Amino acid sequence: MPIPTGITLHRQSRMLEIVFDDGTAFRLPCELLRVYSPSADVRGHGPGQSVLQIGKENVGITAIEPVGNYAVKLFFDDGHHTGIYSWDYLYELGRHQSEMWQQYLDALKRAGHERRGAGGQ
Repeated sequence: MPIPTGITLHRQSRMLEIVFDDGTAFRLPCELLRVYSPSADVRGHGPGQSVLQIGKENVGITAIEPVGNYAVKLFFDDGHHTGIYSWDYLYELGRHQSEMWQQYLDALKRAGHERRGAGGQ
């Protein structure tokens, strides 16, 4: 898997821009990163235990902390900071951003929730 050569947080637009050594670049909304956090709080502890994240439209990232040479820890302004985002995971989020975004919107709709605010794609 490619390795990031640059990570830039765009606070105003709530986007995390990641450039990889294969030349690929992604702009990932903070909302997408938050609702697909790899933490147990979001994913659960086993298959089918994921927790739909609601009300994250305007979430932002306050800090990015390196984790070894393989990942970063993202600190969100809603207090969430337990997910470790590996380079592989960030690359996959970028590659499948459109499909994952649609899955999130579909899950919100099934749960009877509507997004409010400016975040997202």
